[in-house]
Amino acid sequence: MTVDTPSEKTSARATDRPGDASPFALGLLLRRAHRRAASVMTEALRPLGIELRHFGVLIVLADRGPTVQRDLVQAAGSDKAGIMRVVDDLESKGLAVRKAVPGDRRVRVVEITQKGLELFDQAHAAAEPLAERLVTHLGAGEAEQLTDLLNRFTHPDDGEE
Repeated sequence: MTVDTPSEKTSARATDRPGDASPFALGLLLRRAHRRAASVMTEALRPLGIELRHFGVLIVLADRGPTVQRDLVQAAGSDKAGIMRVVDDLESKGLAVRKAVPGDRRVRVVEITQKGLELFDQAHAAAEPLAERLVTHLGAGEAEQLTDLLNRFTHPDDGEE
């Protein structure tokens, strides 16, 4: 009895190791990079009394200004319940406020407060030296190159007209 063996090489299996050629390699690398960066940023935010999820919403509010709460879901990469908890936390800390939208009492706009902006600036100052640790092993210009590549990867439509 003979056993049929495929004549074509089977695709590589995901290993989560450097050089992995599987179709999952990019996703696995991005997940590892996120965990590493999140760990460093969490260390910077801890003394300020906020978490990365809070800071993610503060980024959106500082960048966009007052934002409808439902729009924060997509902008912060969260879900509705998660955004509600984060906004509740930010409000209880005096970092953001909810305001009614004239003409639609069901809709709330979330706005960063002055205290929130001050904490936002403190977080950047605290994170800068820690962020340097993330890229210390990269060569000259590689951190900027990585940032450029990740920006183009995550915002593919920004360069199109």
